[in-house]
Amino acid sequence: MLSRDDVASESDASWWRQAAVYQIYPRSFADADGDGLGDLAGIRSRIGYLSALHLDAVWLSPFYPSALADGGYDVDDYRDVDPRLGILADFDALVDDLHAAGIRMIVDIVPNHTSNRHEWFREALASPRGSAARARYIFRDGRGPDGAEPPADWTSAFGGPAWEPVGDGQWYLHYFAVEQPDLNWDNREVRDDFLRTLRFWSDRGVDGFRIDVAHGLAKKLDEHLPSQADLDALPKGDGGHPLWDRDEVHDIYAEWRTVFDSYSPPRTAVAEAWVQSHRVPRYASPEGLGQAFNFDLLEADFDADAFRRVVEDNLALAAQSGSSTTWVLSNHDVVRHATRYGLPEPANPKEKHGYAWLMSGGVSPVLNRERGLRRARAASLFVLALPGSAYLYQGEELGLQEVADIPAESRQDPAFFRNPGVEVGRDGCRVPLPWTTDRPSFGFGTAPPHLPQPDWFASVAVSVQEHDPDSTLSLYRKALELRHRLQTAEQLEWLDSAPDVVRFRRPNGWEVAMNFGAEPAELPAGTVLLASSPLAGRQLPAETTVWMQPS
Repeated sequence: MLSRDDVASESDASWWRQAAVYQIYPRSFADADGDGLGDLAGIRSRIGYLSALHLDAVWLSPFYPSALADGGYDVDDYRDVDPRLGILADFDALVDDLHAAGIRMIVDIVPNHTSNRHEWFREALASPRGSAARARYIFRDGRGPDGAEPPADWTSAFGGPAWEPVGDGQWYLHYFAVEQPDLNWDNREVRDDFLRTLRFWSDRGVDGFRIDVAHGLAKKLDEHLPSQADLDALPKGDGGHPLWDRDEVHDIYAEWRTVFDSYSPPRTAVAEAWVQSHRVPRYASPEGLGQAFNFDLLEADFDADAFRRVVEDNLALAAQSGSSTTWVLSNHDVVRHATRYGLPEPANPKEKHGYAWLMSGGVSPVLNRERGLRRARAASLFVLALPGSAYLYQGEELGLQEVADIPAESRQDPAFFRNPGVEVGRDGCRVPLPWTTDRPSFGFGTAPPHLPQPDWFASVAVSVQEHDPDSTLSLYRKALELRHRLQTAEQLEWLDSAPDVVRFRRPNGWEVAMNFGAEPAELPAGTVLLASSPLAGRQLPAETTVWMQPS
């Protein structure tokens, strides 16, 4: 682990290339003031826990002032802290504490849209058509003689129309929730303000940024807008789509890179860019954001050929960009991987994994929790051995499953409210963490939490797992500590193996084998360093990963 002096004076600008980064969803991590909502002081109270995980960095999901229309991704003020979570001094203290523990800080930046409570948007609503205030956003005249029809029939990502009327014949675009008006990135004032935001947090010691919807900022909306059907039919891999992954978005990030590189060491960034694979390297280039998320393993079947293909493809993409790749199995937007791996594959390959189970309230199809956890432990150990950065989501180190049976009156995700009967949203992976076995909140705080926790949380609480050498928490701690000692050049060599086994070697001789099959396989020769499931003799059990040091 790095010392405080290492973090403060680090001259090696490549620390992020093989970092272990832990995502904190701050409102669900730890509640220090007893209001049922996690806060910055709560995170500070758990620095020892984070340090024991042997992390390189934490990524803090939005902590800005927000009405929480979309879990904090509706930002009122990009340069302040939500008063329910603390004040700027609390943020500064958190950065200092993390740095003292050798852990860097990455924060979420949400540049595609503000909240509808942002001072700019309030000014836009109070200003006339054609005003400078409205030019910061995407306003259009409605159709029809009185502008009563939307400019286009577009559907938002959370369901319902993507255009909202403001009462004077004009409408604004909100690709996400109605409370999230899209910014106009052709506007110089918008670009300059975000440069100020990046400097504001960098000056406060932030080491890097995660860029939300990084592929959506640049838009080209002609006078005659296409229909939703026309939009859906347009290709998204040539840089010319009106809304997504336009070539000129990289002009924005070139300016950001100038800001990042003005610091020593340079600030890092990682793009959330849902784009075709051949479009990823430009986001991850040294002239751009520097790194981009790879979600392919998150979406891959639990299958040897699928995992190997994903690894090969993404290492090749990283080589094209000069960056390192990233590995993700869970985050705040998807069903936790311990649950996905315990469910049968959906009959419709286009259906999101776990969708039917969520819609049933966790009843159907039947979840095999034991198998899901066994596979999740194996996949996590596999990912942590790969070259590149590993992004972990809070609670996965406890083997947490998704919470499906949240009452309708307790749900918060806008997808649930805008798509009744079609979506239940992402609340199930955002339930506050269990720290102890005690009610009312399993040690999260002293009050009932903002999302209800199931009774079974008591069996997976930190206090239950931290002294159990076979627990998932112990597995993560051992793996992350070993990873720091074993991690070396960003290379791997594939080794011959049985059909259901994926096996590779890292440059220092560290070998990894993962058995995806339902039957045991032969254990490679050498000394076992770590295994995701108990070993019996010289066999590699089904759905198990092992780390080896050859004799």
